[in-house]
Amino acid sequence: MRNLQKGFTLIELMIVVAIIGILAAIAIPQYQDYITRAKWQDNIARVQSWKTAIAECLQNNAGFITECDTSAEVSSATGAIFPTSTGANLSSVSYSVAGIMIAGTPAVADCNVLVVPQISQTSVTWSYTVTNGTGTGCGKSKTGVGT
Repeated sequence: MRNLQKGFTLIELMIVVAIIGILAAIAIPQYQDYITRAKWQDNIARVQSWKTAIAECLQNNAGFITECDTSAEVSSATGAIFPTSTGANLSSVSYSVAGIMIAGTPAVADCNVLVVPQISQTSVTWSYTVTNGTGTGCGKSKTGVGT
């Protein structure tokens, strides 16, 4: 009478552990990037009021960026008050003729995002440029915006 095998061999268990390890090595960094992108969307949402005020200033001044190139000029033209709050993901926000600079914290890879108004005769659209700031490896995979 033949003895039937019950259970798994050591090699079968080692193969399963190796497969789980490979899947974890791929999934964990992707999940971390996903979390970082979600935090960046919060940062970008925080400057929506800035974007609205700048677009209104540009509309009131016939699209002349020189009339709306500082936060003081935008505030006086629109009555907007720029929030300066920072948080766990937002280090600082500033505005100049170059655009809105959003500086992230270490929680969002220390990346910086420059939000630049693109002015046409009928609208203002926004482009996003990602820079490393004090972090490394910044890009669309970390921030969800830019190229």
